[in-house]
Amino acid sequence: MSLAPDNTERLARARADLRMGVPVVVAGAGVMLAAETLDAARLNALRDLGAAVALTDWRAKTLKVAAYDGDVARIALPSDTSVAWVRALADPSGDLRHPMKGPLRGLREGSPLLARVAVALCKSARLLPAAVIAPLDDATSFARVHGLTVVDADAALTTAEAALRSITSARLPISVSEAGRLHVFRPDDGAEEHYAVEIGNPDRNAPVLARLHSACFTGDLLDSLKCDCGPQLRAALAQMGAEGAGVLLYLNQEGRGIGLANKMRAYALQDQGFDTVEANHRLGFHDDERDFRIGAAILKQMGFGAVRLLTNNPAKIARMEDSGVRVAERVALKVGENAHNHAYLATKAAKSGHLL
Repeated sequence: MSLAPDNTERLARARADLRMGVPVVVAGAGVMLAAETLDAARLNALRDLGAAVALTDWRAKTLKVAAYDGDVARIALPSDTSVAWVRALADPSGDLRHPMKGPLRGLREGSPLLARVAVALCKSARLLPAAVIAPLDDATSFARVHGLTVVDADAALTTAEAALRSITSARLPISVSEAGRLHVFRPDDGAEEHYAVEIGNPDRNAPVLARLHSACFTGDLLDSLKCDCGPQLRAALAQMGAEGAGVLLYLNQEGRGIGLANKMRAYALQDQGFDTVEANHRLGFHDDERDFRIGAAILKQMGFGAVRLLTNNPAKIARMEDSGVRVAERVALKVGENAHNHAYLATKAAKSGHLL
């Protein structure tokens, strides 16, 4: 029996390494460092290998540099590269104070594979989607010499959903229903756990009243006025309690899947005058980076094949249907609008298709 880690386990190691500023090697391609966590010594070492900066096409558009590779851009490093220069490319917080970051030279030659893997790994580690990359002729030997984690490119870029395991469940009386139960699910890829709050004893043979709720620390816990998440959470649970049955999935996909730190960066950009979608794009993310297949997988494991879905987001309906969970009815959930989030909700309706 081999004790060596498989591809999934290596990717989990790689995410942890990147968050600590440790380089990761991509088999057959090269080495990468997350722009957010790099230090001067490691930056200089990669620069000597002929490094470049990898960014998403969204961030490249903000920086006015061509993304010749389509979804990613590779930018040449100048000889006097500093950590501050690289981070300024990755982090838009200083764009308005220091708008001129060039001249920037986009690279056309060579394969974009390493750049794509680097951006994908940074996203999965909940870091800014930018990295310093350096191609290598013998990446595996380089990793062996330096003791670095090696990941498979195809595994890093795959969009397959991680297997979820039911870990435990227990009775949990809550204010809206004494007949509550909390289920904990853990993905095999080392990512965050997800939870299901079951109210009553829902009939598995009928569409269950369900809510896919993405974790929102600021809204759910602090009752932030910048979003409608907290009111939606409480209203969904209250409706399930009133009906005597339902299931609320609490998915750890903070900030539409970009993580709390990046969500706070987006909030700071909103304070500069950008709307929620524009802020995500300036950071280098898509409008929404969540994976709703996780919710469908949990529902199916719990025995539910059809739902009455509490949502204003048509994308959730489409993803449920695509994943084999029938949406028998969309139940509107329009709560929580106030003077602080009116523009945010209007943007979600106009740009993200929410039914508000």
